[in-house]
Amino acid sequence: MAGSRDDITVWTVMWRPLACIVGLAALLYVSFCVYLYLDQRNLLYFPEATHIDATDTNFSLASGQFQLKGCVFNGEQPDALLYFGGNAENLGTERNSIKAMFPARAIYLVPYRGYGPNGGEPTEKALFSDALALFDNVHAHHAKIAVIGRSLGSGVASYLASQRPVEKLALVTPFDNLANVAQSHYPMAPVGWLLKDRYDSLRYLKNFISPILIIRAEDDEVVPPESTDRLIAGLPKKPSVIMIKNAGHNSVSDDPAYAGALSSFVQ
Repeated sequence: MAGSRDDITVWTVMWRPLACIVGLAALLYVSFCVYLYLDQRNLLYFPEATHIDATDTNFSLASGQFQLKGCVFNGEQPDALLYFGGNAENLGTERNSIKAMFPARAIYLVPYRGYGPNGGEPTEKALFSDALALFDNVHAHHAKIAVIGRSLGSGVASYLASQRPVEKLALVTPFDNLANVAQSHYPMAPVGWLLKDRYDSLRYLKNFISPILIIRAEDDEVVPPESTDRLIAGLPKKPSVIMIKNAGHNSVSDDPAYAGALSSFVQ
């Protein structure tokens, strides 16, 4: 009996530190998941570098009780283009290059809520609501509307295409849904349970049969290639796909092939 008690004592001494380590690891893991859940929109949206002074805009849009400001170019053209930018894309600095790509289109650049000159907080629900309001406003003046969505904007553009008669849709570095992208960056976290804003482009585009152009970056470090692969495979109509060689997620627009592909598709 004495030997058995000694064995129990030894095992207790051995397992106690291990139990403490396991408990601490579990606590750290749970704390990390709580942090991801509570701070996820700060990790998702980056409006800090997108500031535009309100005096540098020429277009105003009412979305519910909210007022958005942006820019319109070539407003006299009969057909229009809506551009939904990337997560930290400053439309104030990009507008000249965008304008040069589409001289035959009326171009509407309206930053998201919380971006550029606009107040408010960006959320999936808010961005979707604003996109619908923008389309309806523009459609009152232009019969045909093409839509471009880049990165985060591809999720907004995909939703819009599921709800309104979009003439043609161009998606730059798009994904099937944001949960899969986030999971690739946080492989140990239960992202599917934590994520509030999902931007499920694949689900939104399951019945979209108008022309689609997809522009990919060969060295995309943000959107995993398999995420874009799933989006392409799930579309009801085969899209045109352009791969920009040696380009990253944020540098894809630096290649002349980028502007050429978008211009040719939209015009």
